[in-house]
Amino acid sequence: MKILAIESSCDETAAAVVEDGGRILSNVVVSQVDIFAAYGGVIPEVAARSHLEAILPVIHKALDDARLTKDEIDAIAVTHTPGLLGSLLIGTLTARTLAILWKKPLYAVHHLKSHIYANWLLPAQGGMASVPQFPLLALVVSGGHTQIIYMPGHNQFEIIGTTRDDAVGECFDKVAKILGLPYPGGPSIAKMALQGDVKKYKLPHPQVDGLDFSFSGLKTAVLRAVQAECGLSITTPSYELKEYLSEQQKADFAASFQDTACDILMEKVKMALRGHQDVKSLVIAGGVSANAVLRQKAVESLLEASDGKIEVYFPELCFAGDNAAMVGAAAYFEVASGVKPTNPYTLSIAPRTAIG
Repeated sequence: MKILAIESSCDETAAAVVEDGGRILSNVVVSQVDIFAAYGGVIPEVAARSHLEAILPVIHKALDDARLTKDEIDAIAVTHTPGLLGSLLIGTLTARTLAILWKKPLYAVHHLKSHIYANWLLPAQGGMASVPQFPLLALVVSGGHTQIIYMPGHNQFEIIGTTRDDAVGECFDKVAKILGLPYPGGPSIAKMALQGDVKKYKLPHPQVDGLDFSFSGLKTAVLRAVQAECGLSITTPSYELKEYLSEQQKADFAASFQDTACDILMEKVKMALRGHQDVKSLVIAGGVSANAVLRQKAVESLLEASDGKIEVYFPELCFAGDNAAMVGAAAYFEVASGVKPTNPYTLSIAPRTAIG
């Protein structure tokens, strides 16, 4: 089954053709990162206009790269939630229009579900690859979400842990701003941390009951630690602090923060594994899954928690961020699970809904 997938939930305009949920026939991504780097974050109205300019050329290129015509496409998939309303609107309107004109079934896919199913995409270089086994736990970590999801089977989701305030990716972005590092914050902190000492600054681990997370306190702790290190009042604006920090101090703060954030994530994962001893796989998903320290700690945590009996999976780096191939994979497993197509005339969008 060949699915044309479209993704436009934030600041990437993407289209891909995926066959049978794993084989990537094409994958095209136009990023707006360069546009928003100067602003330190995404401006929703600008993002939507950029999607409008790029969406049709991206879809045409995806079909051309796959060497397919519209008649050879079996279905269309699109991200419909969560995300920026204007951005989602461009993608869903385009997908709905094509589904009507081409007379193709349409599948509206949840963005977080897509991130999870990025782990089913076959390696870009080809060849065979193992896939996660059920039941599994998925740690979804991105700029907007931090969740632990229990999956007994395909297209079955139970959220057992979530953030009560900031997502971990958002925390990375805000700490990067404090340190004067460029947007997006995750890659900037990871790069700067390579030169830093993870033990230089001791940062707190939020005490949250159960499997839920909290990252707003960690962000504030970094702010106060930087102010104290520079001998400044707590009323000093965060955007001024970078002027007082040396490059080594920035590196040490980046390393200490990154190590602490990843430890917090793994503490909750190990707690979840103790409560779900039937789990066979751990899946890391979302943009923060590209972080090398998180990947290393996940492997180490599983060895400690399960004596190597549980396999850990990460998406390829090129599929960790927003892309359309993962949307196509998620849509395929919806079809395989018996999910009915979405009516293109009535599809609505939402900034945030529960995965399901």
